[in-house]
Parts: sequence; structure tokens; C-alpha cells
Amino acid sequence: MSFDTPVPTYSASDPHATFLNSSCLDFLLIELVPLAQRLASELSVHGGGSKDSGGGGGGGGGGGGSGGSAGHSGEELDEEEEREAMFYRLEMLGYRVGQGLAERFSRDRARMVETLDVIKFCCKDLWTIVFRKQIDNLKTNHRGVYVLTDNTFRPFARMSTEAGGAAVTRAQPFLWFPCGIIRGALAAMGVNASVQAETTELPSATFKIETINKGP
Repeated sequence: MSFDTPVPTYSASDPHATFLNSSCLDFLLIELVPLAQRLASELSVHGGGSKDSGGGGGGGGGGGGSGGSAGHSGEELDEEEEREAMFYRLEMLGYRVGQGLAERFSRDRARMVETLDVIKFCCKDLWTIVFRKQIDNLKTNHRGVYVLTDNTFRPFARMSTEAGGAAVTRAQPFLWFPCGIIRGALAAMGVNASVQAETTELPSATFKIETINKGP
């Protein structure tokens, strides 16, 4: 249990509000990746593959993994396909969480028309709700590309570092769920985008958002 002074919440005035210790999210993020890995392995062994992953064409996050494995019924997935199945599951879980958070915490705000305002909401409000801090740096080329940098990404804070980059490689899947959170929040506020993430040195993380223009 945390004994830190509680951060004022956005629902503090709601008499029916319920609260959850922030450590619960930390524990959830720790378990999500191993769970997704086990499920992908089990589906591979049983020949199911990632048959339902074809529905995630709009995912666009980190590993680019959605679809492509549906035709492998009866065959074990190779390492790359298993990784794509993991990505799809984690990213879509995050997507649904992001949608719910954006709908819940933006409903009392004035409608945000500009894409940059929506991105700023994600950097400040959404990131504070989920990770208890704001994004450290936001850059844009003003042509639909936004780069968000978190110098002390909370899920990486307690990860040990190893020589040779092994820690960075193992940390990469932990970015897929947050990618989904960002993409889901953007979608809930009318911004269609792809989200990719990477880390080159723990505990920092970089998220790249590219907006997708709707067709005529």
C-alpha cells in the first residue's frame, strides 16, 4: 500500500467515485506480457495460430503486428508470428483501455478540435492518470507526426539493466500495451493514428504517433 499523499483525481467531486491503488496497474503491466506470451505459445502448439488477429489492421503500434498468420492452422507459429500474436493481443487490450479512459476523463472538457490539443491531452492528463507523471517531451513536424518522450517510463523504472542490450530487447514488449492506450484514446477523440514505440536505454521510452487522414 502506498502512503504517498494522494494526487487530486479528476473524479474527486463525484460522490460515487471509487479509487484503486496505483500499484495495481504496476502489477498488471508486469503480468500482461508473460500472459500474452503464454497464450501465444499455447495457441501455436494447438495449431490455432493468431487466427483472430486479422481484425487489427488499424493497430499500427510498435511491432506492426496484426494479421498475416491466419493461414497457419494446424502448423506451429514461428518466432516472428508468435511475436506478432503477442503484439496484437497486448495492443488491442491497451486500445480498449485507452478508449475507456478518454471517454471517462474528457467528457467534462470542451471538445478538442485540433489534433495537437488531443495529443497534449494524452501527454498531460492521460499520462498522469495512467503513469502518475506527464510526458517529458513532445515534438512535432506539424505534418501529422508527433514524438513523445518519457525519460523515466514507469513500467521500466524497476527493470534491471544488462550489458549487451538484452534488457532493452526484453523490455520492448512492455511498450505494446501503452501503444494501444494511446491509439485507443486518440480514436475515442476522433483522431485516427498509428502508434509505434521503442526504447534504446532504460528507463526511457519514445512513442511515435502518425495521424492517418481519412479518405474522401
